[in-house]
Amino acid sequence: MSAPAAAGTGAGPGTGELARIFVRLKLSLLRNGLRQSSARTAVFVLSLVFTVLFAAGLLIGLIVLRGGNGAATLTVLLTAVLALAWAVMPLFAPGGDETLDSTRLVMLPLRPRPLVAALLVSSLVGIGPLFALCLVVGSALALAHGLAAVAVSLLAVPLALLICVALARAVAAANVRLLTSRKGRDLALLSGLLVALGFQLVNFGVQRIGEAGGLSVLEPAARIVTWLPPASAIGSIDSASEGRYGFALAQLALSAAALAALLWSWQRNLTKLMTSPDGSTLGAAQDSATGGESSGTLSRLLPEGRTGAVMLRGLRYAWRDPKTKASWVTGLAIGLLVPLFSAAQGTGSVYLACFATGMLGMLMYNQFGQDTSAFWMVAQTISTTREAYEELRARALALLVITLPYTVVTTAVTAAVLGDWGALPSALGVSFAALGVFLGTGAVASARLAYSIPQDSGYKSVAPGQAALAWMSLFGGMVAALLLSLPVIVPTVWLHLSGDEGMLWLILPAGALYGLLIGWAGLRIAAPQTAKRLPEILAAVSKG
Repeated sequence: MSAPAAAGTGAGPGTGELARIFVRLKLSLLRNGLRQSSARTAVFVLSLVFTVLFAAGLLIGLIVLRGGNGAATLTVLLTAVLALAWAVMPLFAPGGDETLDSTRLVMLPLRPRPLVAALLVSSLVGIGPLFALCLVVGSALALAHGLAAVAVSLLAVPLALLICVALARAVAAANVRLLTSRKGRDLALLSGLLVALGFQLVNFGVQRIGEAGGLSVLEPAARIVTWLPPASAIGSIDSASEGRYGFALAQLALSAAALAALLWSWQRNLTKLMTSPDGSTLGAAQDSATGGESSGTLSRLLPEGRTGAVMLRGLRYAWRDPKTKASWVTGLAIGLLVPLFSAAQGTGSVYLACFATGMLGMLMYNQFGQDTSAFWMVAQTISTTREAYEELRARALALLVITLPYTVVTTAVTAAVLGDWGALPSALGVSFAALGVFLGTGAVASARLAYSIPQDSGYKSVAPGQAALAWMSLFGGMVAALLLSLPVIVPTVWLHLSGDEGMLWLILPAGALYGLLIGWAGLRIAAPQTAKRLPEILAAVSKG
């Protein structure tokens, strides 16, 4: 009898037994993973303690909120944010749960329906489900008033929790090919950026709420969200507390329908994964063909000779290498976010756009580290100071291709938000000067303080034993960049303080010329050092 037939006739394990097997499997995976290293165990224990403490504090806070005017608004919106976090978690942190990859179960003689039930039960084991349970239970305690509301909460709490878990599983099943590909690893590396952006948005939102006088400003949004599962399950408790039993039943039915739809989608994608061939190879070939066409177009726009070849290589690194791409995206996003959020809050300045210049300018530091051991091929092409200069110049130009227009756009947008167009020329002048300084000092740091960037160690960006080199390169370079930028910063400040703001436009050409001069000087100083230290640089960048 074939495996599917055996499963279908009851020869295989039942749903309850299968669920117990998968729970034990998940616990075994967790235990074996913690045994791999003491560092991983310490991180898990710290994460567990932090989550438990935070969840306990959140639970107590929600209980204290019981009976308050904004209880329904806050709990409904918190549940919606929780569901959003569960939806994006598989995309940005696929390594957090090894059972998210359903393709590992292809060879098992299991039907999709009992497999879905077993995976759903096993998904309730972990730190994330514990936190979600505390939040929904706290929301229920904050909203439930009367026997009817308590009865509704007995259905709403498990519904909300199961919707979050099923949502994560459905998203993972629909994107499992992405999660196991290079693009999936890129997304995982960008998870830190997502968290940073989220905290900035939360901080901005809290400040706006405080300025508006409390949670009442969020009530219109909460009235809409209360009909979106799983927030609708929590909203049904508030409806039952207020005696709107029809609304409560409708919200519960909506949540139950959403859970059924998620389970159906999950099962459908799971069946497709189990029965269809893997088309990732074909997709990769198509991506390679498309990438080749794009590279051909880009190479025609770049200069000929060594300069164009090195620039193309640098731009390819920025697009294809996960850690280089993460650095670029982080610099682009945070560099724009900080000045714009400050401007939107009314506390910013056009000159804060220089932060974006600094974020991208620091990418010039440790240019050879991204080559790792492959730097030997670059070293083979450098035999004179002139060739070293051309190599460094081309790498700086590759940065300028993106950084220069980005600096102009960020400064202009910040000026537009603040309505301070008069400071735009001087802010651009300071930014151009800072950009040239970062490129020059970055070239010297790349020649003198090169270090390796591990390619197979997750979030580590420095090889063991080279942390001091990285700190010296980045922070020493930042201090040097600040000091070298003073000849442009000081006159700008003096013109503002003296009230002679009509002359500020002179900072634009002066800053651009000064940045060009310092950048050229830095490349000239770094070139002979690079040519002489090729063996030392190769040894340093090959340790990862």
